[in-house]
Amino acid sequence: MDVGLAARHLLQLPPLPSVPNLPKPTLPPLPTNIPTLPQPTLPTTQPSLPNPTALPPLPSLPTMPAVPKLTLPPLPSMPSIPTIPTTIPSIPFLSPPPGN
Repeated sequence: MDVGLAARHLLQLPPLPSVPNLPKPTLPPLPTNIPTLPQPTLPTTQPSLPNPTALPPLPSLPTMPAVPKLTLPPLPSMPSIPTIPTTIPSIPFLSPPPGN
């Protein structure tokens, strides 16, 4: 789309009507004094709660029989990992022949 053509088209349109000025609403004034709320009357004495009777003792748990101790067999040892040699052995046919 050609931007210049679009701009020319917008300039050829009639101007939009202006936004009319709206009147500002007036709020009623806030009251200057706050009305007092009636205070509730609280009882001066707390009602007495009934005393709970003594609770029965908790039942004792039955004794558990002794479990025989089990001996586990020893774990097998891990096989050792072979070591990789770090030096390369010399191969005779790749080395230069001895001088005579």
